[in-house]
Amino acid sequence: MASPLARPGLLWTIAVVLTIVSAAWQRLSGPTIPARGQVTLSGETIRYRLDRTHAGGGEQPVRIEVADRLVTGEVRWRRYPSDDAWQTIVMTRDGRALTAALPNQPHAGKLEYQVRLARGGETVVAPDRVAITRFKGDISPVIFAPHLAAMFLALLLGTRAGLAGLAGQDFRRFTWWAVGCLAVGGFVLGPGVQKQAFDEWWAGVPYGWDLTDNKTLVAGLAWAVAAGQVWRGRGRAAVMTAAIVTLAVFAIPHSAWGSQIDWRARP
Repeated sequence: MASPLARPGLLWTIAVVLTIVSAAWQRLSGPTIPARGQVTLSGETIRYRLDRTHAGGGEQPVRIEVADRLVTGEVRWRRYPSDDAWQTIVMTRDGRALTAALPNQPHAGKLEYQVRLARGGETVVAPDRVAITRFKGDISPVIFAPHLAAMFLALLLGTRAGLAGLAGQDFRRFTWWAVGCLAVGGFVLGPGVQKQAFDEWWAGVPYGWDLTDNKTLVAGLAWAVAAGQVWRGRGRAAVMTAAIVTLAVFAIPHSAWGSQIDWRARP
């Protein structure tokens, strides 16, 4: 009896599910996801959503819905990482909300900040641990959209190649497609995205430790080895390994250990 994995439809289903799960995880994890939560002040529950990334020029808005007009607020902030003294911005009332704005920073500059709300003699802070936000440049959708599509196609096709190898099927064409998508998405369009966002073409090894670039590099090396083996008429184990490496790379939260300015090393 043939193995259930021999059915192409099942292999595609597994590959698509793994890709969707990876995409969702990338979306929901990582240090740029807004800090969300709630605090209670004078018996009122106040929900907050504080951004941890800001694109383009201008200041980063900070806004918390607080219907009670007796509640006041302030934002404490400083550059991150740094030994700067904390600065304070008094929040102003805008209808049902308290608002403030964090000063714009150079590309890859980070700030840490926290909101303090008060009513009478009672105060609360949100969040409990400071939020860290990173500033970046605007990324053109002309570059970003095909970059994103190519990267997830590389994940899908690479996973499909690995499953084909596991099932004893022909994995060669999926390997070449995966390698092509990764080359275009990660090493042609990827540096363009990095340049627009953080003003440098490549921030991974050997120039830095940006984890996004280094994840791409690790996946690229794994697929380069696999492609070399396939070219020689072998490669089943290498393709399966490259597929696992790519899935592991995508499991690492997006933008973790991302590009940042070390304010302690510059004025």
